[in-house]
Amino acid sequence: MNSNIKINPIQNSRIDSVDFNNLPFGKVFSDHMFVCDYKDGKWQNPTIEAYGPIELNPSAKIFHYGQSIFEGMKAYKDAKGNTLLFRPLDNCKRLNKSAERMAIPQLPEAVFMDGLKNLLEIDNAWIPTKEGSSLYIRPFIFATGNGFHASPSNEYKFIIATAPSGAYFAGKVKVLIEEKYARAANGGVGFAKAGGNYAAQFYPTQLAIERGYNQVIWTDDTSHEYIEEAGAMNIFVRINDTLITSPTSDRILDGITRKSILQIAKDSGLHVEERKITVTEVIEAATNGNLKELFGAGTAAVISPISGFGFKGVDYDLPELENSYASQLKKKITDIQTNKTEDPYGWRIQL
Repeated sequence: MNSNIKINPIQNSRIDSVDFNNLPFGKVFSDHMFVCDYKDGKWQNPTIEAYGPIELNPSAKIFHYGQSIFEGMKAYKDAKGNTLLFRPLDNCKRLNKSAERMAIPQLPEAVFMDGLKNLLEIDNAWIPTKEGSSLYIRPFIFATGNGFHASPSNEYKFIIATAPSGAYFAGKVKVLIEEKYARAANGGVGFAKAGGNYAAQFYPTQLAIERGYNQVIWTDDTSHEYIEEAGAMNIFVRINDTLITSPTSDRILDGITRKSILQIAKDSGLHVEERKITVTEVIEAATNGNLKELFGAGTAAVISPISGFGFKGVDYDLPELENSYASQLKKKITDIQTNKTEDPYGWRIQL
């Protein structure tokens, strides 16, 4: 254990009450959490303690001005019982990119990685071994300073909490292409993993769910003509044998799974295009039979095939393909993540 981190272990674990064969996503929480506070201009008091409530004043700025950012990661066990992470430094870098945009102090990489490694060591038994399951990891920072003045907080809290989890989506996923509401705009915070970005998606997504869809595919804020991303995933479109995804921008999250999939697809000899794609192009391809696949990519879902989509009152079904790009790419990335194959990229970290 790192000597700088104070360890307050619990006396009695809750692990025996957990059914690891039937895990929901993100609803069962491990015994401990890592906590570190920002006060007096520095990050201090790193502690591993029992997962549980935290105390805040009603005047804490998180409640009023929404300074909150987060990341999503996973830990895995390989066949030998080794603990594995996938591109964790990329998550730390993206957390700090989000922090900069939200006027939150930068978090030192050592605090992030030391806290993560020590937490996974003490809660190692919580990492599932069942195929398709993993330990979902949620690092997040929020404002804890007090005051009603509309200005950045002077105090923050960084927490890493974990949840043994099964699949994010179960069954077929149908999406609605959005034509009214917008997720992000140029110059905004769309590229940041800020809590408010997700809260703003809930209402349009709720409307879509009421119409029988699972998720919304967001379009650009001005014309609603360009495909951007889904609520919890970057979007990939396969037209004939070309795999297309929108380029990242200040409106689109720079997904770690997304860029990993792009690299694997290119190295697998697939024809890949990173470019803007219009709704019209997707509709035309669906109509003439050239739209072969739509799938989302993200840490939580990994790769989630989309079975159909709706737009302007019309539903379009996608063919069910054997040996689809989605299934090929999902196997390749998860095999790297779980140490079932070589990792030529250096993405997999063994603790």
